[in-house]
Parts: sequence; C-alpha cells; structure tokens
Amino acid sequence: MSKQQRTQVDTMLRQPRPEGPQSVEAIRAGFKALMAQMIVPDGLRTTKTMLGGRPALHIEPGNGARSRTILYFHGGGFVFGSPETALSLTGNLVSKTGFRAFSPDYRLAPEHPFPAAIEDTLSAYRALLDRGEDPSTIAFAGDSAGGGLAVTTCLAARDAGLPMPAAIVAFSPGLDATRTGESIETKAGIDPIFTREALDHTGAMYLAGADPHQHMLSPAILADLTGFPPMLLQAGTNEMLLDDSTRMAARARAAGVDVILDITADVPHVFQSFAGILDEADRALDRAALFLTQHIHTDETAAVSAQ
Repeated sequence: MSKQQRTQVDTMLRQPRPEGPQSVEAIRAGFKALMAQMIVPDGLRTTKTMLGGRPALHIEPGNGARSRTILYFHGGGFVFGSPETALSLTGNLVSKTGFRAFSPDYRLAPEHPFPAAIEDTLSAYRALLDRGEDPSTIAFAGDSAGGGLAVTTCLAARDAGLPMPAAIVAFSPGLDATRTGESIETKAGIDPIFTREALDHTGAMYLAGADPHQHMLSPAILADLTGFPPMLLQAGTNEMLLDDSTRMAARARAAGVDVILDITADVPHVFQSFAGILDEADRALDRAALFLTQHIHTDETAAVSAQ
C-alpha cells in the first residue's frame, strides 16, 4: 500500500504548472491551495495571537496542553506560506505530544528579505523567555525554510546571549543558500517539487543581494554548532535539498552535538505534510513526537533541575 501511496503523492505534486518564473502572488496562491488539501488532526484548538510583535497561531490539544512548548516555523522558501499552511505538521506534533505550539507569522521576502525572518523568529523565542518559560521546556521545529530557521534562530539566540532551547526538529530543512549540495544535481527530475530555477528564483528574493556564504544563510557548511541542543533532521531521498540535512548532521556530529539523521526512501520534500495520506508521513511524525517528548522537560522537571 505504501508504494501506491508514494506514487499518488508524487503524481499530485507533478501536476502541470505554468512555464517560467511565477509572480509572488501566484506562488503564494498555489502553495496555499496545495496545503489546503492536507489533513489536519481533529480536536485541536487554534487561536490567533501575538508573539514577539508579530501575529502568531497558538495551537493546543482539545483536552488541554502539557506544560511544554513547540515554537514552530512554517516553510515556504521565506517567500510564501503561513502558520495556517503548516497546520498539518504543527497540528500533528501537538496531537501526538500533547504539547502546545506557537507558530509565528514571520515577515516574508521579497517585501522583507534576509534577515527579517530570523529577527522575527528570535523575537518570538525571546517573548516566550520574557514570559517566564524555561528554555528546557521549549523546542524549535520547522519545515523547509522553517527547518532552516529552527537552526538559524538557535544561532541568533546564542549570539544574543540567550539560552538554547531543549531540542530542534527540522523537516527537510533548507540549510545552504549556496546550493552546493550534490543532491541539487543528482535529484533533479527525481524531486517532484523543485527545479534549480525555482530554487534560484525564490532564493534571490530572500537574499536580495546578500552573500549566501555566511553562517546565517548556509549553516550546513559554515555554522559553528558548538553548544547546540539535540537535533532531529528528517528528509526524503527524492528531494534536491537532501544534502542540506546530511551535511548538517555531519557538522553537528563534528561539533559534539547529539543528532539523529532520519532519511526515508522514495518520498519528497516535507513528506510529513501528507500525514493521513502517506504511511511514511505518519511514522515520521511519530518519531518526531517521541524525540520531542524525550528531550523537552516539563515545568516541574525544569524546576527540580534548577535546584
């Protein structure tokens, strides 16, 4: 059944698209329509709120959240997407862990290029700390560009002298704006979502002329990960950004960071979005939920640890 499901997902993602570069408005509308087809778990409570000066979505299990927080960063190449388009991912993590989540609506390029998104996600984390939340009860998570933000927000927090969160979970993270991973070439055509041209098109909007050879844009090849929390990196073999995860895992290991590289065969970029459609997606989210429950303390545990 799983092979049939993978074929179904691949076919869905290979629907004909307009030729040539699309406008920002068309890209955003197309992504919103695609993600509206994803399955969001029942029984969640979602509330619009503010966090760190930006709109955010607060997601809780219907029976009340345990005293732990997932700060979730949505994907979309820093150009499109929203907390709502990521609800199949955020909602499943909340449903499977019993934790609450905040998903900030960070500013997007080209209106707000690098480093606006990182500034907003760091402000969201700072706001949680200012509310009195213990960092050992907070994890960063995200998909695609948001998976990259889970890493770069950690770098920005460390640079700002803030404590590290308890853990990082990144689904198919974008971690190399130089696009030098071998998978950019070897997975071309196999990847049902990306082309090199499409990656360059949105990437240029985010960069806005900035040199990609810097640690906040290409952490997989340039970042010092010393002192980072445990990391779970999940990716599929059918994606051009695969080597962003494999190189980040190697870099993390070299820095003495606990890291799990979790690669699933024959699935596309952010395959976890297809929970309820693709068995591999549900299993991957189960593993991510287990990782989070193993690494995030409750408030009570954090208080004991501080004594």
